[in-house]
Amino acid sequence: MTQRQAQKKPSPEKPESSLRRWLKERSITEVECLVPDITGIARGKIIPADKFSHDYGTRLPEGIFATTVTGDYPDDYYDLTSPSDSDMFLRPDPDTVRMVPWATDPTAQVIHDCYTKDGKPHDLAPRNVLRRVLEAYEDAGLNPVVAPELEFFLVQKNTDPDFPLLPPAGRSGRPETARQSYSIDAVNEFDPILDLMYDYCDAMELDVDTLIHESGAAQLEVNFIHDDPLSRADQVFLFKRTMREAAMRHGIYATFLAKPMENEPGSAMHIHQSLLDKKGNNVFAGKSEGKQSKIFSQYLGGLQKYVPMAMAFFAPNVNSYRRLALGQVAPINVQWGYDNRTCGLRVPMDTMENTRVESRFAGSDANPYLAMAATLACGLLGMREELKATSPLTTSAQDIGFELPRSLGEALDEMEGCKPLQDLLGARFVRAYVSVKRKEYETFFRVISSWEREFLLLNV
Repeated sequence: MTQRQAQKKPSPEKPESSLRRWLKERSITEVECLVPDITGIARGKIIPADKFSHDYGTRLPEGIFATTVTGDYPDDYYDLTSPSDSDMFLRPDPDTVRMVPWATDPTAQVIHDCYTKDGKPHDLAPRNVLRRVLEAYEDAGLNPVVAPELEFFLVQKNTDPDFPLLPPAGRSGRPETARQSYSIDAVNEFDPILDLMYDYCDAMELDVDTLIHESGAAQLEVNFIHDDPLSRADQVFLFKRTMREAAMRHGIYATFLAKPMENEPGSAMHIHQSLLDKKGNNVFAGKSEGKQSKIFSQYLGGLQKYVPMAMAFFAPNVNSYRRLALGQVAPINVQWGYDNRTCGLRVPMDTMENTRVESRFAGSDANPYLAMAATLACGLLGMREELKATSPLTTSAQDIGFELPRSLGEALDEMEGCKPLQDLLGARFVRAYVSVKRKEYETFFRVISSWEREFLLLNV
């Protein structure tokens, strides 16, 4: 052995990461690297497991956060991103790794966080927007807890967008015709699909709690267990993929469109929310039953003031505003009440330690990260400004009329004029979001509908 060989020491082995061990233990062959975009669509890459980087992740153009749902770009695209249309860095979040149960070969999926070249969280990424709001709560010594309720429809396959959607046939071979709200038998009509959905959710460790039949034909709702907002947003994001896949395996669609059928109700994503202090106590709870704290009133006051300015996050598409109509089981104002479902803000009857508010504004089409960031931001602004909620409503809120924007265009105007929300969510992000959604709104307005051809063609 030469002196040089004797002096050469073996390089120390890099400690194996928990993510690497997880992939090895399950003999994973491929990894789906997921990034929720501004619409809530899963973007990313599929990488062979042996090429998957556990340390620095991968890259994607930051332009995916300035892309409309139709794949177009706003006119100020290069002002929103960078003149060079450069990449951002993606790093896997080990806490989000899960199996892809419907894949033929052992496949994992993991949600990635987005960073700039300087290593800073990318301010256009919806996941980072939610984190930004949660950090503001941490600075205030508070810990938000949320539980989403997500509604959706099962519909027949629709390969021609000119034809309206129709309810699918269940086990009986017949589609639903009458309203079957909370019907057990109506749910059982779709047992094979729902059994597959539960199998997928179990394999992915999704905290799906309760399943019910809603009022629409083949309309269902799943509830998630209360937990921190980031994990709940991740779960809603993954559940949408899962439910679509389970339905597709049985030859039908699962849709989270806010208002998919003319004569059926819309689909919402109700968000139950409460705040805990550092000791784990619910700060919404008052000193006695039926009494709420000062912080609770301030939080409600913030929701009442700022929700109209944040509606573009709760109702992000042109279709979303069809759900928010007079006479529908959907909010049209910012009133609140105890166990009052006609109000946009419902306070369920429960024990003091479980005091919470249910925000009923978001549609099922909302990006879960942005919907949760927006509702928490509204509440936080209410506490900062020490606002006071109105008196609880005991009658129907429908009689009060509209207090919310009636279209996506109005909602974007409201958001552009709200500096407190922009400061909390990030001014650059809000600008990009508004720009993308305005482009979608303009694209929609170029479409001539069948209603116009039917009633205006020969009558005006």
